[in-house]
Amino acid sequence: MFLLAAYAAVAVAIPWWQPRLGRAVWAVAALVPLATVAWAGTRAARVLDGGEYRETLAWAPSLGLTVDLRLDPLSLLMLWVVAGVGALVLLYCRYYVERDAARQAALLLAFAGAMTGLVLADNVFVLYVFWELTTVASFLLIAGRGEEENERRAARQALLVTVAGGLVMLLGLVLLGWTAGTYRISAILADPPRGGAVSAAAVLVLIGAFAKSAQMPLHGWLPAAMVAPTPVSAYLHAAAMVKAGVYLVARLAPALAEVAPWRPMVLAVGLTTMVLAAWRALRATDLKLLLAYGTISELGLLVTLLGAGTRTAALAGAVMLLAHAAFKSALFLSVGILDHRAGTRDIRELSGVGRRMPVLFAVTALAAASMAGIPPLVGYLGKEAYFEAFLYGDARLDGHRQLTVVLVIGSALTVAYAARFVQGAFGGPPEGAARRAERPEAGFVAPVAVLAGAGLALGVGYAGTAALAAAYADAYPPGPHGPYELSLWHGFTPVLGLSALTLALGGLVHLGRRSLPVTALLPDAQRAFDRTLAAADRLALTVTRHTQVGSLPLYLVVLLTTVVVVPGAALAAGAPPLGSPLPWWSPVEPFLAVVVLTAAAAVVGTRHRLTGILLTGAVGYGVAGMFLVRGAPDLALTQFLVETMTLVVVVLVLRRMPARFSPGRTMTRVRLVRAAAAGAVGVLVTCFALVASAARTAPAISSGYAHRMEEAGAENIVNAIVVDFRALDTLGEISVLLVAAVGTVSLIRVGGRGDARTPGGGPGGPSPTAHWDEPVRTWLPGAPERPGGERSVLLEVATRLLFPSILVLSLFLLFSGHYGPGGGFAGGLVAGQALVLRYLVGGRADLGAAVRVPASVVTGSGMLLAAAVGTFPLLLGGVPLESTVVTLHPPVVGTVKFATSLFFDVGVYLLVVGVVLELLSAVGVSLGQDMAEADEAEATAEDEEQGGPR
Repeated sequence: MFLLAAYAAVAVAIPWWQPRLGRAVWAVAALVPLATVAWAGTRAARVLDGGEYRETLAWAPSLGLTVDLRLDPLSLLMLWVVAGVGALVLLYCRYYVERDAARQAALLLAFAGAMTGLVLADNVFVLYVFWELTTVASFLLIAGRGEEENERRAARQALLVTVAGGLVMLLGLVLLGWTAGTYRISAILADPPRGGAVSAAAVLVLIGAFAKSAQMPLHGWLPAAMVAPTPVSAYLHAAAMVKAGVYLVARLAPALAEVAPWRPMVLAVGLTTMVLAAWRALRATDLKLLLAYGTISELGLLVTLLGAGTRTAALAGAVMLLAHAAFKSALFLSVGILDHRAGTRDIRELSGVGRRMPVLFAVTALAAASMAGIPPLVGYLGKEAYFEAFLYGDARLDGHRQLTVVLVIGSALTVAYAARFVQGAFGGPPEGAARRAERPEAGFVAPVAVLAGAGLALGVGYAGTAALAAAYADAYPPGPHGPYELSLWHGFTPVLGLSALTLALGGLVHLGRRSLPVTALLPDAQRAFDRTLAAADRLALTVTRHTQVGSLPLYLVVLLTTVVVVPGAALAAGAPPLGSPLPWWSPVEPFLAVVVLTAAAAVVGTRHRLTGILLTGAVGYGVAGMFLVRGAPDLALTQFLVETMTLVVVVLVLRRMPARFSPGRTMTRVRLVRAAAAGAVGVLVTCFALVASAARTAPAISSGYAHRMEEAGAENIVNAIVVDFRALDTLGEISVLLVAAVGTVSLIRVGGRGDARTPGGGPGGPSPTAHWDEPVRTWLPGAPERPGGERSVLLEVATRLLFPSILVLSLFLLFSGHYGPGGGFAGGLVAGQALVLRYLVGGRADLGAAVRVPASVVTGSGMLLAAAVGTFPLLLGGVPLESTVVTLHPPVVGTVKFATSLFFDVGVYLLVVGVVLELLSAVGVSLGQDMAEADEAEATAEDEEQGGPR
């Protein structure tokens, strides 16, 4: 858990560190994955001996929501791959990345943290969360700043394919967990479920894994993603993210390999992908595209080996997973150096670079040799193991001899494109780009050398490689000829002959590649994806053309009618007896009901916008009165404040709209349809409230809250629920409020651009905001914004005198909320009302004078404080959002007792104030200009109305 927190903390801090550290920020970022490698190393001995490490964070134990992490042999192997390659890629970026370093460093580190969480997750939901976090990081890294169309297009394609596959996978994981009776992965592996539902789950999980690991026909996103910077391709699309699908197959294969559709799907898709992608790699002229198709081919091999469900195949898969991470990352990084120094990565323009960069040529050739499976490199160990697995396969691998032939073909093609890569990038006499190429610094080549050297070290030191791979493979029973052991020399065996045959065939294919048939006959996944998107767009246009007619009332009638018909029919069919509900609890209620119903009916008949808003406010105030009569002062106070704030904000917006709803008169039949729809919804809601009240069978939860109020140190049960018992709900609600405010402000400001009538902006200018960055030189800062006829000095002076008192009242509501009506939300709304009053009498300049801090700072501080208070108990060994009562005895003051949830409430207060400031700064325009526009619009409407009803 500490590792994940370290990744998150450093990733967040990097944008602040980068201006001070410069290029050294890459070395600082690399410290976290290096620490991960060291941490995993300290626990390797126990894990490889059959032990494991577990850690659990109880988020909501009563709901079964826990964050379960587990380190076992497979996750240890993946952790070393993710962290080791990640550290080298970050060090490599010091020389490669020239701009936007802070963003890329933060995203790469965040991705490394997400991959770490994914491979350590022991809960299907935790795994899915980290799975999608890697997708988001990949999208952001591929798209960059979104300045290039090809980058945006590739990022969108990767996002669509992998997210769609992830959703399918989630359904499979949920189905698997439901069948097994547990969502803990280790428990599912210990006691695998069986049945038809498990077969369906296996298919769904494999589809998600195939999409993530770019298996055909879902592979098109990976070649398209090569527009990303080379370090991103080396780390995400060669070593880490694409192996998430491979990891999932390896993780679940011990439990699902014997399920009917698993093995045929894995073998068919994996081997087909291996051969066809390797064939495409032979025709690529872009070095990154060549490696991309090679990666797809090798991912197909890994899926085949790790999903086959035998010990020798699993052993070969674990070795090849290590080998692929080392040699493919090294090859991608070498392409980055070539592109960086020679200015191109096109084979047709590169010639003789090997003589200009002999060290780079040597380490790249070493990595390519491992990819081709040449001894004594680790790629050779893996190749011998997978030939052994299929040549001498047991009865579970039907047709294993035929599958061996496919493996030989795929391996030969791998040798061919490895030779093509080395010769195309480094061979020939120095010409063109090679003569202009500058030799890279030693630090630039060092990560490539380390990765290529790792392939040699893992091969020569095969005993250590075998210990790591066998610890995972031993989950399967040994084969018919006993457990296979890794070795560089098994004697003169058929497997050795097959290995030599692949080298010979690969060399022949490379020499005769110019006479090979073109790949146009193979399916083009990119073209299929483009056609699918085009068809979806055409379908959307067709549906929109027939359904979106441009009438908001029509849309509302359709939606409301659907709500009445569908849930209403179910409610009528299954409604329990209503009993004898009381018509009212207090004699005041009928009067309030008449007020509410009268105001609601009047809204339907009014034709003026301001009148309609005032009548709608009256409905809200009447409902608040109902709350007050029913003994809910907190709800009544909040309702009063929300209605007031809504009324003011909507009136500010209405200043820029015509006074009437629409010119002319609406036809009578249309008004009747609208009235019928509205009345039906009202009846449905009333019946639903009555049915829901009569359907209660369990005791009300409110009694439990009342009994535990003392633990929260509260006397106001409503506030205790909001900031303590159900603080997670409140945190989600203020997050939604923040997002809605940001979206609203963005729409308003974007809509203000290009509007010549926008005061203070002009054509293309942004909507004016509060003057937080301007010095205040007058006692009435907003004086220049108001024409003389609109100003009231008495009102301005009274507002400034009342403003501090209103703020004190808001603070009183904030701090007294735990003991009486009030709280952070109510206090924030009262403070917002004070700011609205300052804005109305003084304009934007006066608003900036009242609050000298930008609205975004206030809003962000509130959200950050609430989140920090919620997570702080974790540092003390508690659970998130836990509250405690603190009692202090300061001198003079005496005893002071408060609950720590008070600080959560302060965060809510600040966020509400910040949202109000955001809205006021966004809609802030000159009243004089607005009134002139409104008068003009009203005059136009009256002129049009003379034409009669429409």
